[in-house]
Amino acid sequence: MKQTILGAGGAIGIELAKALTEYTSDIRLVSRNPKKVNLTDSLFPADLTKREDVFKAVADSHITYVAIGFPYKTSTWKETWVPFIQNVVDACLEHNSKLVFFDNVYAIGGNNVNRITENSPISPTSKKGEIRAEVDRIILKNMEKNNLQAIIARSPDFFGGTARQSSVLMNLVYDNLVKNKKAQWFCNSKVVHSMGYVPELAKGTAMLGNTTEAYNQIWNLPTDPQRITGQEWITLFASELGKENKFTVLPNWIVKGFGLIVPVMKELAEMNYQYDRDYYFDSTKFNSYFNFTPISHAVAVKQAIEQLKDNTEITTR
Repeated sequence: MKQTILGAGGAIGIELAKALTEYTSDIRLVSRNPKKVNLTDSLFPADLTKREDVFKAVADSHITYVAIGFPYKTSTWKETWVPFIQNVVDACLEHNSKLVFFDNVYAIGGNNVNRITENSPISPTSKKGEIRAEVDRIILKNMEKNNLQAIIARSPDFFGGTARQSSVLMNLVYDNLVKNKKAQWFCNSKVVHSMGYVPELAKGTAMLGNTTEAYNQIWNLPTDPQRITGQEWITLFASELGKENKFTVLPNWIVKGFGLIVPVMKELAEMNYQYDRDYYFDSTKFNSYFNFTPISHAVAVKQAIEQLKDNTEITTR
């Protein structure tokens, strides 16, 4: 039973490839320059912005997972996301492949992020959120009208695995603390901010994809239900690293100002509604259905740091 990962070279794709070995040894990894994660993986180089490459990549796949991450730039997202997902949906329908879309929660905005469930309304309050909302609507529409067998598997911000450059938590907290600098946080460190642990998110995605009854639904991927603030995240990292627990808070006007000289800050500024109020990701549906207990935040932080240390030792030998 061939299971294909589109965007196999990113943090989620790599961990997903590991998790899928519990269900199949026939795994196809698709990206511009795919590399094996497991010995039995098959590699399929492709430019996934091209419709013909998407169709070739999906052919013969029993399940197609979308784990791609396009460059974090609104203009790029406008050009790529909607055509890409439409091509994927069309390819899955033509080749009779199930679709599992690893999604974020950008389509949910404003105070709806105070508690994010599968029933939270699509309510984007950012340009990137509007794009992701359109992506979700394309999938949902094809579930309803064209008998697409699909799952939207949502994730909050994440860390762990190989997710370093793409993780705000690792960039603002871990990277600064290991350099004996003050950690940083956006907007308000005293409000709740959920984070997912990449290996668990990938495991949950694999579980959903291989559960027939899970299809034609939205699922929030497994995340520790403990409500934890930005300040408490910093404390966990500082304690595990043995560093001084000091940090600074970057107000939104500073983030916007930095955007004039640091492009990624300009892209992050519109997402600050996720940091100036409680942002809580509720995975009760998944946890209850699968009788699953997510790894605790403290253990996830410990494992993430240990993995980075192991990788550093390997690359410096």
